[in-house]
Amino acid sequence: MHRSQTGLPGARRGWKVAAVGTTAALALAACGGGGASEGAAEAGSAASGEVNPDAIIEAGISYSLSGGFDPMVTTGAVTVAANWHTLEGLTELDPVTREVYPALGAELPEQVDETRWEVDLREGAVFHDGDPVTVDDVVFSFERVLDPASESLYAGFIDFVESVEAVDEDTVAVNLKYPFSLVPERLSVVKVVPQDLVESDYEAFNALPVGTGPYKLTSATPDDKITFERFDDYTGTRPAQAAGMNWNLLSDPAARVTALSSGTVHAIEDVPYIDVPSLENQVDVESVQSFGLLFMMFNTDKKPFDDPRVRQAFFYALDMDKIIETGLLGNAAPATGFLPEDHPNYHEASTVYSYDPEKAKELLAEAGVEDLSINLMTTDTGWVSDVAPLIKEDLDAIGVATTLDIGQSGGQYTKVDAGDMDVMVAPGDPSVFGNDPDLLMRWWYGDNVWSQSRYRWNDSEQFAELSGLLDQAVQAEGEEQQELWNQAFDLISEEVPLYPLLHRQLPTAWSSESLSGFRPVPLTGLSFLDVGVTE
Repeated sequence: MHRSQTGLPGARRGWKVAAVGTTAALALAACGGGGASEGAAEAGSAASGEVNPDAIIEAGISYSLSGGFDPMVTTGAVTVAANWHTLEGLTELDPVTREVYPALGAELPEQVDETRWEVDLREGAVFHDGDPVTVDDVVFSFERVLDPASESLYAGFIDFVESVEAVDEDTVAVNLKYPFSLVPERLSVVKVVPQDLVESDYEAFNALPVGTGPYKLTSATPDDKITFERFDDYTGTRPAQAAGMNWNLLSDPAARVTALSSGTVHAIEDVPYIDVPSLENQVDVESVQSFGLLFMMFNTDKKPFDDPRVRQAFFYALDMDKIIETGLLGNAAPATGFLPEDHPNYHEASTVYSYDPEKAKELLAEAGVEDLSINLMTTDTGWVSDVAPLIKEDLDAIGVATTLDIGQSGGQYTKVDAGDMDVMVAPGDPSVFGNDPDLLMRWWYGDNVWSQSRYRWNDSEQFAELSGLLDQAVQAEGEEQQELWNQAFDLISEEVPLYPLLHRQLPTAWSSESLSGFRPVPLTGLSFLDVGVTE
């Protein structure tokens, strides 16, 4: 079928509207060879009985629905998770294992030379409306993300791409600005969308996107539910195992727990820590270690926070074991490096902050700081609010008079961006966009709103050094690459303009009597790829 050759400018108006607020969303989002389905199914919790292909998966989702589903701009927890099931890139990262696998690509991208990679499209791939996927759709999907007028957050994740071009009717080439070792992983951030529909009726596409995934989105009602149906013409390796899905939007924790206990839903995300023991007697509950972290950041334009000794003192002041046990009921791990210890690229940092209030006082004294009073900002996220008083208590104990300022995330970041911040403690998790150390570090330490307007460190010598290490690392491989990343991990552990306090565990609950192949994910959201119902 012929695809429209309409140029990018004609479609920008709709994208521009959808892209408004990307900077604000930055504060709030904060993520081998064959298909992934076989391994995921084998490792999932087995349910008794045969999978019923006519059954509907019922899920309890903790986050509200706001905004559209356009994968070029959305960063919402619900929309991103929904898109795992309905849209595909040339490659994808498995939501459970975080391993890269070919999706719309027949195989993983093949490197032709240092700056050129090629991908063959999966044979017979069609969009949910029946139109075949073309190389023009692939080129269009990358170009609209890369177009500065689109203001796409995802452009920063593929800024190594010079261009994407059609080689023949089923092959595309990705041309790089410079050698980059993480091409297969990073191509997953761009979802392939139908050019004709996006250009002709953007609002309809944004409301109910047409993709190539195993499920098709059929309705999305804020504060109610999102519904999906199986896409029978899906040609990939992860076909839907159920006739459809109903994602019930249950932002109230008690409502989610009740829905699972009563059998109304098969699985829920974001189990309240206090409810884990009681649910364990009824269903399966697992707390999965995530990258998701609680960080502390400083306005380094303000004295005394321009002195790294003062910043370090705050980390030594905190009894993280007590904070985690008391505030999070043990569902986190103290940070011993930028990455959690189960990450494949984990490195124990050169500076690990154990609880040492005397050292904290010594560092403040060395920096000439006395009678320090601060305003400690936090977001009103439930579990963050639970630990904020404990953090204040520890800072007060080393002589830092601390006033808590707890507020809604968007409002807090408005003040932060205006320079009205001393110290902030907040959650974040960019691993939903990717899991490689370069992406995870550049989210916070790239030359972007974080380093420029929030902790205001981008004009320092150390920031320049860190940027150089990251630039070198993505062009290296193997041990050399890991060593460069390790140097970067060490540098940020010593400078701590923004640095993790802990990495959170995410409790998920489900009925293994009802679901086959289900596994909890180390991300916000639920994945039902390769999952079926046996009721």
